[in-house]
Amino acid sequence: MEREEILKSAIAGDINAFQTLFAEFQTQLRSYLYRLLTDRNDVDDLTHDTFIRAFSRISTFNQDSSLKTWVFKIATNLAYDHLRKQKRWKADAQDRAADLAIGSEKFRQVFWFVHDTSSAGAYEMKEHIDYCFTCISKTLPIENQVALILKDIYDFQVREICLILDKTEGVIKYLLNDARNIMTDIFEHRCALINKDGVCHQCSHINGVFNPKQDQQEELMKLDLVKGSKKYNREELFTLRTLLVKAIDPLHALGTDLHEAIMGCLRTAIGEKSDFFDRAPGKAE
Repeated sequence: MEREEILKSAIAGDINAFQTLFAEFQTQLRSYLYRLLTDRNDVDDLTHDTFIRAFSRISTFNQDSSLKTWVFKIATNLAYDHLRKQKRWKADAQDRAADLAIGSEKFRQVFWFVHDTSSAGAYEMKEHIDYCFTCISKTLPIENQVALILKDIYDFQVREICLILDKTEGVIKYLLNDARNIMTDIFEHRCALINKDGVCHQCSHINGVFNPKQDQQEELMKLDLVKGSKKYNREELFTLRTLLVKAIDPLHALGTDLHEAIMGCLRTAIGEKSDFFDRAPGKAE
């Protein structure tokens, strides 16, 4: 069946046709929601809710955008409702998580259990750079974060983001410029990989814990971000960072489970969740 026929059937109420089309971008949608929500259970819930809401309203889809853009708008609205109930993160959220992990044997036991037993429990610095990007992006106002991730990580056009956020082109361009400036400034002053004055060595420190036999400098020099740190300006380094992030699916990577555990520690440290050990694998008694 031609795609246009599948879309026509979906709009007419054929759930199988809609499922076929939804599946084309479901993996990307889940990845996007994870970058906003940072919790796999929330991603599962909102992906399901997005499917149900989109299908229930499919007859209103007037094709003034792609179906993907229309569905992402629904998902973004659901995520926005979820996120506005929470405080935005501060740039030191990862530091607070590190302090909690260092001071808690129970957290360390969970991390090592995941690392030793999960097929997605490996540690790679490039994946931690992606993790860091997600954490720092959550310091932005929600609309700035959404615009930035849609444009710089998922390659949506400005006109599509206008539809998703229901904003004018001028507003979207302002949100993007503001978000990039804030993110770039934080990374410039924080990240030791790109600036010798950076205060955060977290990716290298954790790598030393989980990969003690690895030649760390050799691994670092495999990263374009590190190789470019001495010759590119801050905007170019931010672009290199986004290219690294774009290449990683945070839900399907070598260290997905380990980073989910580390993220759970962070969210506990900032008071966003309190059930870490109820849901953690191999939880310490």
